[in-house]
Amino acid sequence: MRRIVPFSLVVAAVFALFAGTAAAQSAPSATVEVVKVEGPLDAPLLDFLDERLEAAANEGTIVVLQLDTPGTMDQDAIALAERVASMPVPVISWVGPVPARASGAGLLLLHASSLAAVSPGSQTGPLTPVDLLDPDEVPADLDTTIASWVEARGHDTDLSYPDAAMTAQEAVERYRIAQLASPSVVDLLRRVDGREVQTSEGPVTLATRVAADEAEAAESTVDLRFNEPGPIKRVQHAVATPSMVYWLLVAALAALAFELTQPGFGFAGFSGLALLALGLYGLTIVPPSWLGFALLLLGTGSLVLDVRLRRLGVLTAIGLVLFAAGSWLAWAYVAEPIRISPWLIGGAVIAAFLYYGFALTVAIQSHDRIVSTQRGLIGLVGEAKGTLAPDGPVEVKGATWRGRATGAPIDPGTRVRVRGVDGLVLRVEPEPAEPERV
Repeated sequence: MRRIVPFSLVVAAVFALFAGTAAAQSAPSATVEVVKVEGPLDAPLLDFLDERLEAAANEGTIVVLQLDTPGTMDQDAIALAERVASMPVPVISWVGPVPARASGAGLLLLHASSLAAVSPGSQTGPLTPVDLLDPDEVPADLDTTIASWVEARGHDTDLSYPDAAMTAQEAVERYRIAQLASPSVVDLLRRVDGREVQTSEGPVTLATRVAADEAEAAESTVDLRFNEPGPIKRVQHAVATPSMVYWLLVAALAALAFELTQPGFGFAGFSGLALLALGLYGLTIVPPSWLGFALLLLGTGSLVLDVRLRRLGVLTAIGLVLFAAGSWLAWAYVAEPIRISPWLIGGAVIAAFLYYGFALTVAIQSHDRIVSTQRGLIGLVGEAKGTLAPDGPVEVKGATWRGRATGAPIDPGTRVRVRGVDGLVLRVEPEPAEPERV
């Protein structure tokens, strides 16, 4: 009996040790969702952000919004910030990495978040324009709404900050828009670990310690999950800026115009249609001034017409003026952060002059010369230099051309006669053998 008791104690101790170890290993880590918010807040990006906030609220995870945005595009910035302010879980907004900015709706997200941070070297503000597609509109009671968010979060932000770009140091020390400066998400999470922040459901103590060495990694630390939009939303977001829409439309029209110099519809034409489809989608997100857009199309049409007339004349000059005016006016109404650069417009005008005025004109003139030469070959006799089934090389008058058999395949070495021209292809048929003379 004396041996049984110590043995039982040893077994119980070993069992408790393994049970404790298993429990420690199975203890779930705190989860932090890092959501990248980059570029203007358009419909595709806002859909992605809304999905991630909804998932975080359902799963009870902390959210870090990694901000680099000049504001919204035709979206309700107040409703977005209100959504963040009403989150039942902590939302941390961080402006970074350098040279990130948080203007317009980005600044509203800083005010609405449980905790705001900036990276040294980043830019905060200005607050207006809130909507980049309607820069003159200021939401009603904007100052009162911001003050309510700041009060609910318990921040001591100086709301008299200027409506201008502020440095990270000014945002933290002078106006206290952000509570701290941090160069990275990992550093930010380590520094705010244990800090109490406010959510819509009351105060929460942050557990955001990120492992920095093997010893900490063996403990239960934060589980980081980085989120970016999927490939489809990334494409939708990428083409939804005035500069990108402008480039897509100009490139699409140039590719389609190139097909005018060709006998068929080839790779350039299909590429132009693909670019045009993307550009048309972009127009639904950032609609242009239709007067400017019409001038842009008229200018391009005038350039193409002069190409068809095989000359570089008055229509080209008028087309370039209309092209430049339309390029500027099409999106002149938008806010400066997304306005098309004058350098891009100037480069496009010069490229249009060189492309339509010279490249396409030379190409179509060369095409005409080749066709004229081919028509002069009708009726001449040549020789098949390969099998024509139905296409193949033929030699006529000392030059090799692309031939096409009008009937059965033609063997190499067969004498052929040119019967017609299809674009840049010679239509040929076998030449009957001459009768032998007696």
